Formats: sequence, C-alpha cells, structure tokens
Amino acid sequence: MKLRKAVTLMGMLLIFTLLLAACNEEDGGESGSNETSSGDAKSVKFIHLWPEGSSAQHYKIVNEIIADFEAENDDITIDLEVLSNEQYKDKITVLSTSNELPDVGMTWAAGYMEPFVNGNMFASVDDVVESDLSDSFVEGTLDGFAIDDTTYGLPLELNISTVFYNKSIFEEHGLEEPETMEELNEIVKTLNDNGVNPIALGNRDAWTGSMWYMYLADRLGGDEDVLSEAINREKSFEDPVLIQAAEEVQSLIDADAFVQGFNGLADEEAKSMFMSEQAAMYLIATWDLPNFTTNEDVPQEFRDSVGYFQFPTVDGSGDVNNYVGGPGVGLFVAENSDVKEEAKAFASYFLQQWGEKAVTEVGVIPATKVDAESLDLPEMYVDVLNDLNAATNITLYADVQMSPSAAQVHLDMIQALFGGEVTPEDFAKTHEDTLSQE
Repeated sequence: MKLRKAVTLMGMLLIFTLLLAACNEEDGGESGSNETSSGDAKSVKFIHLWPEGSSAQHYKIVNEIIADFEAENDDITIDLEVLSNEQYKDKITVLSTSNELPDVGMTWAAGYMEPFVNGNMFASVDDVVESDLSDSFVEGTLDGFAIDDTTYGLPLELNISTVFYNKSIFEEHGLEEPETMEELNEIVKTLNDNGVNPIALGNRDAWTGSMWYMYLADRLGGDEDVLSEAINREKSFEDPVLIQAAEEVQSLIDADAFVQGFNGLADEEAKSMFMSEQAAMYLIATWDLPNFTTNEDVPQEFRDSVGYFQFPTVDGSGDVNNYVGGPGVGLFVAENSDVKEEAKAFASYFLQQWGEKAVTEVGVIPATKVDAESLDLPEMYVDVLNDLNAATNITLYADVQMSPSAAQVHLDMIQALFGGEVTPEDFAKTHEDTLSQE
C-alpha cells in the first residue's frame, strides 16, 4: 500500500520580528535544545501541542510516557514545553528562523514539513524506523512524512473517511450495507420514497464534498490513483476517470441523495442532522469515532445504532480496501540537535508506547499497528483498526496534496460542481489549467 505524497502546500515561511518577541515573552525565554541537567544526564527538549485544559487525555499520556522513559533512561531527562496548536505553530516557525528547533517536536505531513526539510532542519529518522519500528506502522502512513524517499517524521495518528449509517433506519426499511454504487442508489431511492433524508452533507466547507468526489475517482480509477497522479502532474486532470467521477457526483445530486440545502450547510450542521437521526448516512473521518462510541454526552441509544461501511465499488471497479484519509501529527528530530541520538531514542520510545494508549485512553486511531483483539475496545474501534491493518491504499485528502492556491480552486470547484454551476468537463478543465500553471 502506498499513501500518496503531497505536493508542496506552503512556500517558505515569512517570519516577523514582532512574532519572535511575542513568543519569547510567552514562554519566558529561549527554548535551548542542548542544555544538560544535573550530573551527567543529557537533556532533550520536547515541545508538544496538547495542553492539559483542551487535551487532558493526550496531556496525561504524554506525561506518563516521559516518566516511564526517564525511569528507564537515567542518563536522559526530558525538558518539556506544552503549547496550544496555534501557539505551537507560531513558535516552531519562529525557532526555525534561527535553526533552534527543539530536539523533538511535532510536525504535520507533506507540505507543512517540506520547508523544514528543504532548510535542513529535520533529521532523517530512517534509522529509527529500520532499527526499532520496522513493521510498526500501518502500511503507507510513513509516505506522507517522506520526501525524496527519506523519512523525516514519525506519524502518531491516522484518519480514514468512511460512511457511517443509522442501523435502526436501515432495519426499519429493510436495507443492508451497500457494496456497489448501484446498491447505494437503491438505498437512496427507498429512503426518499419513505420521506427519510438519505445522506447528511455540509458542503459549505467543501472538503466534505471533496471526499465524495475523491472516493468516486478512486473507485473508477481501479488500480491507478488517477487523482493523485493528476495533482502530481503525472496525468492530466482531464483524464476520463476524473470527468466521470464528477458526473457521478451530479448523478447523486440529481437522485436527491443529500439533504436539502447541503451546499449552504456547514459540516457541523450536517453532523448534527445525522446524530439527531434526521439523515441515514454521513461520510466523515474516523476523528469522529468517539461521538459514535465512547462520548458520554451522546445518547447511548444513538451510539448503539451507528454502523459504518466501506465506500462502494463503482461500475464494478475499485478496491473497497482503498481509503481516503491521511496521517495527523508526527514527531520530528532536529537535524542540528547536540543530543540527536538521545532525541531519536526518546522519539522511538514514544512511538512504541503511544499506540495502545492512544486507542484505549484517548479514543484516536494511531498510525502504529495495535492488536485490536487484545484490547477492551468498542466493537467499532476494533473493526476500524482491523480495516486499517488490511488497507491496500490510503490517498491523502486532495486539498492537502495541493498548494494553497490550487487547493482553494479545488474547494471552490467542488462547491460549484455540487451546486450544478459547472459541467464535469469544466470542473476538470479548471483543475487542469490551475495545476499546469504551477
């Protein structure tokens, strides 16, 4: 399996002196990466983005891992700093201007990390993967953290998008999980005939509609990842597969597959419709799994009624073990760290401890493989983890693969396509013109 690499999402970062001053003031001084603690112990500076207030379980697990690591490595101490997501991004940007990154920090895949790699700020972690973490990751997840076949990040989380559905509604109308698009179309017709909204969609955010388009393109493409190849300029976006995928989108719209007013609804509104049982199906990523399994704020009756199915084949084509998705954050090791080996040892240890804890204590899907059967987990978690272990391919979200300007065109065109404002041919041509000019 291969997770397609993203093209550059960002140009080189612009840094302002004022921002540097603000960050220094915020943390009370420099975050030097090469200090030593008392005695002969070496200090590894680590910054993460899960504050106790907003990410209590993440914060707790990180502290547990650090305590265990220090107990097993009395010659290494971890100098920890915790920032919120946006504070973290700002600080890492600032520190990068003077090449003073922490020894270990967090990074996103693909375009986010590319400027750091091009600036020789992230160390290769191929040696860590090969020596300590061989066969530890879900197949393909490392690809998003690799540039020119060298791995610069160790992914912690993974998301795939799948179609969640209300089992009670399906049972009431004698419906079963569809395996083909023809069967899905029959489900849509039956639900509409009985006054039930088939699919919740909040396409005001556009990335939601993009997932539908991506899956249709993937299934129609068969063994080829035509969409990623078009984005990477290995193929034209006017490939017949990509035009047909747009036609399939409009066929779903013509069949009233989605709730009324979907192009003006935010994703949160669509989610609310699904969770209040006003729609039978909802395509979303596994970051919402807690809402359907462990979130005590959601009625147990609803959680018990939620199932999911893999996106169907289209015209007899496609591998249902192919997913649209991508990794979340990962760990990097600074290239200029004076304690690089100790930093790599900590990063490796962190990854080895993270997997089961992430599932059982946080409720997120880790990028590392876990033995789902051995854990006390909701059935849906077990099913998703097993699906991930059997995945053939995970295609990175299209807007993440593209540069910022091309991504905006893509999202605008998704809105236009779903709104019936452009033809499938014009949809493809606009993408091709945009991508070919970059």
